[in-house]
Amino acid sequence: METLLYVLLIIVSIALIAVVLLQSGRSAGLSGAISGGAEQLMGKQKARGIEAFLTRATVVLAILFFVLTVLLAYFL
Repeated sequence: METLLYVLLIIVSIALIAVVLLQSGRSAGLSGAISGGAEQLMGKQKARGIEAFLTRATVVLAILFFVLTVLLAYFL
């Protein structure tokens, strides 16, 4: 059980880091490249949809991270 929780925690941690790095500002970094490309191809609504998705994904992954951390602390 502990091994499964550790594996899930590592996967969630890496995903959380990736999602946060994708949100690095409006016109800087990878987020700007994705948003700019999405605006050119699909209009501004799709670009905002990507940002909204990344925001929701960050919240969900953060909640999962805290729950898994508490569960691991409880089982140890």
